[in-house]
Amino acid sequence: MDFDQLTLSQAAADLRAGKVTSTAHTTEALVRAKANADLNAFVTLDEAGALNAAAAYDATGDKMKPLGGVPIVIKDNIEVAGLPCSAGTPALKNYIPRADAPVVAKLRAAGAIIIGKTSMHELAFGISGYNTAFKTGAEFGVRNAYDRSLIAGGSSSGTGAALGARIVAGGLGTDTGGSVRVPAALNGCASLRPTVGRYPQEGIAPISHTRDTAGPMAATVRDVALLDRVIAGGDEVTPADLQQVRIGIVKAMLTNLDADTDAAFQAAVAKLKAQGVTVVEIEMPQLAELNVQVSFPVALYEAYDDLVTYLAHTGTGLSVEALALEISSADVKGTYDGLVIPRKLPAPDGTLVDAKPIYDAAITIARPALQALYGKTFADHRLDAIAFPTTPRVAIPSNPESSTPENFGLFIQNTDPGSNAGIPGVQIPIALGAKSKLPIGLELDGPAGSDRRLLAIGMALDAVFGRLPWPR
Repeated sequence: MDFDQLTLSQAAADLRAGKVTSTAHTTEALVRAKANADLNAFVTLDEAGALNAAAAYDATGDKMKPLGGVPIVIKDNIEVAGLPCSAGTPALKNYIPRADAPVVAKLRAAGAIIIGKTSMHELAFGISGYNTAFKTGAEFGVRNAYDRSLIAGGSSSGTGAALGARIVAGGLGTDTGGSVRVPAALNGCASLRPTVGRYPQEGIAPISHTRDTAGPMAATVRDVALLDRVIAGGDEVTPADLQQVRIGIVKAMLTNLDADTDAAFQAAVAKLKAQGVTVVEIEMPQLAELNVQVSFPVALYEAYDDLVTYLAHTGTGLSVEALALEISSADVKGTYDGLVIPRKLPAPDGTLVDAKPIYDAAITIARPALQALYGKTFADHRLDAIAFPTTPRVAIPSNPESSTPENFGLFIQNTDPGSNAGIPGVQIPIALGAKSKLPIGLELDGPAGSDRRLLAIGMALDAVFGRLPWPR
């Protein structure tokens, strides 16, 4: 097996055909995880548990299970029975859940072998993955698979880095404003932020019940579709006929691009047109304005109450305040101490004001208006999706400055609006930057409930763009 080019779908097929054992595949994944300790991709590596599960599969496993014997990874805010679930924060480092989160239970029932829990931006509150609470390498921060000096993206940082480094070909992250798509884009892999509510959210440390969702991350869109089918059910997705696809491009989503990203996106659009995709330029008036009214007011207000509920579920006896005392990363500590716990939001003049009225307006007025704007845009232009660069720039240096509010806002510039509307988005790797040689991604956002259609389009685009070269 060529592990450097292995996909989740191919691994499953080879295991099913008896071309490789789960023990051999899982052993290779564990060897690669340990050889890439400098990535800081893992909080917990379950070598004994994974090898035992692989051996059991080889001995008596159902060879027709869709993920039978395939090693995967799980972000460390999603509960896996018997393994610590830290959510990337010190106060929860010894919390060991007794049961799998429902999304994990689905994957395990499909035969997947969980090799470990991946590191993340602390409490999922950031895009850099620069977490000072956990590390296995010399420096802090989850590192980019293509350049160890750069960020892996966040908050599903470790899963993205593990995929980019070819440790495994699939795994799970979570997404509130871009957290499965940003690290996938920066590490050259694919991901899906599903329509909110498509996946069960129990057993996952939250930020916002309005915005949060688990999401599959994998080597290719075909692999993402396989994980989605295991979790959400339904028949196998087949690639779309690209000549029947209509995609819109919003000019406002093409701002702040670096030269590599701009060139790669324009080349990708040209390839879409050459394949017969209908591409139309569209306007979405008030998109940025409505998004601002929803984004942080919802996340920062719901973070407190949702974490109270989750901590009660853990049985740790922790309060939000006690957890916050131990937050390690300076950016997350400031967010909790300054905004989440006092229930405040910044006003335009820089003062702090009571968050409740702003949150209420976001939920009752701005979010429905944002959803209506998307619905009208898709309907009026008969669009299957809106396309944009997933991140405006390639990965930046990994250090405390990578977690500034400015960088946070920059990297979720394009992923955040769809998140707040609750619609699905598929991230597709399209190129390595001409100068940077770093991964660049294209995202397709579609109407609510169109997850399978987006995956079908993404699978067709797998063949157009191909797999990015392995990092060397």
